[in-house]
Amino acid sequence: MHQLTLAEIARGLADKKFSSEELTKVLLARIAQLDPQLNSFISLTEDLALTQAKAADARRANGESGALLGAPIAHKDLFCTQGIRTSCGSKMLDNFKAPYDATVVAKLAAAGAVTLGKTNMDEFAMGSANESSYYGAVKNPWNLEYVPGGSSGGSAAAVAARLLPAATGTDTGGSIRQPAALTNLTGLKPTYGRVSRWGMIAYASSLDQGGPLARTAEDCAILLQGMAGFDPNDSTSIDEPVPDYSASLNGSLQGLRIGVPKEYFSAGLDPRIADLVMASVEELKKLGAVIKEISLPNMQHAIPAYYVIAPAEASSNLSRFDGVRFGYRCEDPKNLEDLYKRSRGEGFGTEVQRRIMVGAYALSAGYYDAYYLKAQKIRRLIKNDFMAAFNEVDIILGPTTPNPAWKLGAKNSDPVAAYLEDVYTITANLAGLPGLSMPAGFVDGLPVGVQLLAPYFQEGRLLNVAHQYQLNTDWHTRTPTGF
Repeated sequence: MHQLTLAEIARGLADKKFSSEELTKVLLARIAQLDPQLNSFISLTEDLALTQAKAADARRANGESGALLGAPIAHKDLFCTQGIRTSCGSKMLDNFKAPYDATVVAKLAAAGAVTLGKTNMDEFAMGSANESSYYGAVKNPWNLEYVPGGSSGGSAAAVAARLLPAATGTDTGGSIRQPAALTNLTGLKPTYGRVSRWGMIAYASSLDQGGPLARTAEDCAILLQGMAGFDPNDSTSIDEPVPDYSASLNGSLQGLRIGVPKEYFSAGLDPRIADLVMASVEELKKLGAVIKEISLPNMQHAIPAYYVIAPAEASSNLSRFDGVRFGYRCEDPKNLEDLYKRSRGEGFGTEVQRRIMVGAYALSAGYYDAYYLKAQKIRRLIKNDFMAAFNEVDIILGPTTPNPAWKLGAKNSDPVAAYLEDVYTITANLAGLPGLSMPAGFVDGLPVGVQLLAPYFQEGRLLNVAHQYQLNTDWHTRTPTGF
């Protein structure tokens, strides 16, 4: 039962082959047995899950149907869930129980999804390896000595290990697509504004976007369908009709123009990954796609621009965690200044403190024009590059990451080395574009992903290409040994 995809679960529930309650009990037992190896969950919600599963079975018995009705999922632990700890992977929020549900949580619950728990993550979504969590590092199920990627590494590891069929994640600079690539999953970052950010604890507000992590493009389409849509509570939510993503999966790729940027194949890319990327290009050519080399000349400036903008927004967003209203508070503060300093110093981890300091520096009076303003200008140039490219092609294809997963702790002493793993993913966040990573092979037994980018609100096109690719390859069906 644990090997079933979301689509297969939907069919099984509709055909009464099993109930949601039976499935939920099987997966909860599997999590209890296997997750100690992975550390992919922060909180399990057994009582809630069984209550929701019974309710879903009752709704089906009354004639209701729906792809998510009774389907078990988990939420990255920065989506607020009413009455349940929402920690953001941080000591700062270890004791915080959200008083309301995030829009994403509420929408999926209304669709009948069953919440098994909250998954581990890099603290406040800051990291590329899921090693900065207050609750310890998450392990990659393909090799327990390696990282699963971050910051949605808990969601990725849990789905890859078949602990559940799908989970939510968030993507600020690649935090859905990068762990998807490193754990052999399909992960989708929607267009900025497509999925509500209300109740999603902010890291960098102009970059954050929620999205699905699953084994197949078909499953991502099902989960995105439940997540997407306009939300009046979110001022950055865009009032754009949500298409039927599953209906467009089987479109022909005949004549589809795919652009391959020459800048992607620089010295920093592992040549074995480059070979797998080109093998995926050949596969898509067989399906009728037309390949064209393109250029994204400002891509080289993406990492410095991102690591000014994101920390600047983080320093502002995280100023609310001050030990006064909610979250961690230091013991016996001498005065207000001592309360602020020690609560924040003790509550935040090293990586979060590093980014707050960088951001505060970039926003300070003497450096705002030199750093933050300049980074925003580069952001616009990157967007212009994409707009020019999409006049020539329908989809952009390239590697998701420059390297496969690395060993736990290997980059802890050099944070910049970890930042460079986001080189191919952050441009989509800076421009607000939708992006998808899909399994495309293995290097030394570790998974590799290929990334697809599309124009605004063309998530359906990404899912269509990935689904057609997956109908003709079997990389996404491979399961890690022992799981």
